[in-house]
Amino acid sequence: MEKEKKAYVDLEVWKEARALANDIYKATKDFPKEEIFGLVGQMRRCAVSIPSNIAEGCGRNYPKDSVQFFFIARGSIYELETQLYISFDQEYIDEITLKSNLQKLETTRKLLNGFIKYYQQLIK
Repeated sequence: MEKEKKAYVDLEVWKEARALANDIYKATKDFPKEEIFGLVGQMRRCAVSIPSNIAEGCGRNYPKDSVQFFFIARGSIYELETQLYISFDQEYIDEITLKSNLQKLETTRKLLNGFIKYYQQLIK
């Protein structure tokens, strides 16, 4: 009998990514109205992309396919990191918000990197 995969909602990496997405929504809610279709939308899409791609990767039948979605999630982490710095540069967020979100982003990145390594071992 095949060992059943852990549900993605139980994974620490997915939980962290989901919490990060919620924090990004909170951080962007007071951005200027002219940024709704700019930086706000971009940051929210990136933030949502991270747990979404982790979930989609977990739903794939083959580890190689899963890893591809995890790499997309990791790319979104780097994209979001840049957008956080730009938000700070534009004075849309303060230094406390920047540092808090960067810390959460780094935690998510580390968990995701470990998750990717685990799946890459399944491919070999």
